[in-house]
Amino acid sequence: MQGANQGSAAALDGSGLRIGLVQARFNQGITDALTQACRRELLRLGVAEDHIELVQVAGALEVPLALQALAETERFDALVALGCVIRGETYHFELVCNESAAGVTRVGLDHHIPIANAILTTENLSQAVARQDDKGRDAAQVAVEMARLLQHLDRS
Repeated sequence: MQGANQGSAAALDGSGLRIGLVQARFNQGITDALTQACRRELLRLGVAEDHIELVQVAGALEVPLALQALAETERFDALVALGCVIRGETYHFELVCNESAAGVTRVGLDHHIPIANAILTTENLSQAVARQDDKGRDAAQVAVEMARLLQHLDRS
């Protein structure tokens, strides 16, 4: 990407931004770690603690509706979806992964708000554990980067 805010995460500035987090409780050990990593990174990037709002829902399929409710308030510059879906023995895994991802994308497009999708989709618990911190940090960086990009484009 060339333009307003390319470069390293170190160049990102979250000061003044309001970020909404939606955390699925299913696989809560993983989603708690995702949320903690995301929050730490948002704070490191300059987002004020009182400008970060966390809501929790049951699972990945409920995340899009909560994101939509937050988007409709028009209080946030970006949102983050946090969850973890681990493959089981049935087709349910594909359904949950596909439907939650489609819902997250639709909310962002319908409401013209950046949404960092950090809903992990893994084969097993060890893959989820291996990704939880990096994906949480990445989601925070994406949220700040995309919020700044949209601010820049909206002013242009």
